[in-house]
Amino acid sequence: MPISMPSADRCPFCDYLAGLRPYTIVEQGEQVAILVTREQRGQGHVLVIPVAHRPTVMDVTPAEEQDVMNAVRRAARAIAAAYDPEGIAVWQNNGVPAHQSVPHVHFHVAGTLPGGGTQWGEVPRLDLEETDRIAKCLSPHL
Repeated sequence: MPISMPSADRCPFCDYLAGLRPYTIVEQGEQVAILVTREQRGQGHVLVIPVAHRPTVMDVTPAEEQDVMNAVRRAARAIAAAYDPEGIAVWQNNGVPAHQSVPHVHFHVAGTLPGGGTQWGEVPRLDLEETDRIAKCLSPHL
């Protein structure tokens, strides 16, 4: 049985990387990009994505695997250096039942909140000026 995927006429992540929609991109290489999410669920919350459209983690190619994981590790180190959180959370969802909302594989990397954990449920949506500030805090550490 195939994984139940979120529906989208266009992939928002692909549009962000192509410059068709505004979004804060901290880093974009040939294989991987790091974006500052507008829904900050933890300190310095970023998304690590393959540049090529890949719906789930099972679709990531062997050639992309190392670059994706290296970017996750570098993002975690940058968040630790910029925010000094007590912990770092990394999570990834595949399919609607797993709460995947964008049909392009992405790894969440965020510093834990004071008291621990990350924020689930509704969170305020930041504007680009605010996410650009987060990118400026993280960039020197990537």
